[in-house]
Amino acid sequence: MVFSPVSAIRYTWLYCIALLLAPLLAHGTNRAYTVESLDGVNIAVQEAGNPQGQAIIFVHGLLGSHLSWEKQLNSPELQRYRLITFDLRGHGLSDKPVELDAYREGRHWADDLAAVIKESGAHEPVLVGWSLGAAVTTNYLAAFGDEQIAGAVYVGGVVELKPEQLVAQPAAYSGMASSDLRLHLEGEKEFVALCFNTPPDDATFQRTIATAAMASREMQSAVHGMSIDAAKGLGSMHKPLLLIYGEQDALVQPSASAARAKALYPRTKVELYETSGHSPFLEESTRFNRDLSAFVDAATGH
Repeated sequence: MVFSPVSAIRYTWLYCIALLLAPLLAHGTNRAYTVESLDGVNIAVQEAGNPQGQAIIFVHGLLGSHLSWEKQLNSPELQRYRLITFDLRGHGLSDKPVELDAYREGRHWADDLAAVIKESGAHEPVLVGWSLGAAVTTNYLAAFGDEQIAGAVYVGGVVELKPEQLVAQPAAYSGMASSDLRLHLEGEKEFVALCFNTPPDDATFQRTIATAAMASREMQSAVHGMSIDAAKGLGSMHKPLLLIYGEQDALVQPSASAARAKALYPRTKVELYETSGHSPFLEESTRFNRDLSAFVDAATGH
């Protein structure tokens, strides 16, 4: 990986943010470690819950981190499971390559998830992918099949990066890709606000914005061109798949996305949360945690 002087300054700044967030990043975790993906990118992994329980691997969305899942990691209902989170490449405490192809090629993201599954030793985990995390999961399924997992849950999931499945938000996305720091940060702030129909408490919202500021600008510029092999990933799936969408989603079109998933995999189940936006797991966390627990137990025969 090649770093320019400008990148070095930016990453020094991000390192300072990481130091400030370190206590929060470690909160609620039983174990933290890194795994190396196939192309040498180091992925930060965290674990909580019952180390002997059924594994659930959470895959966050664009501009998020493992902190996105705090309402799951701290849920009494989910403590009986082995809760595994990780920071996607270009996010949080994971490596942030400057090469754009590190983000455009969907197989790289699939390899990251495969490395987490392998190195964690998780036995037939349930995968939970939020937004971009659903696309990462689909690419994993396209590359590796579903033999090593028990099932998957997509939350506000991106099935494909196609206009009919997404809500156009040009101001936010153009700002996020801008080289102008003010426009870049304003774009990130607008994107974070669009993730919620019911905003979270102020501390959570500010922490989410701070986490977004840690995300790689190169990643934000390239990720919208990420390849997603939905036809192969979902089309060859046999394990249970649940899609959960908020009916007030301002980033993804629930009906079009769900219809595409069901066309590729007719056994797909769909749940709509009436008052949620793009983040049902935060906005209606009690219902989500209950639904997730029921799905995991059914998928694993418990």
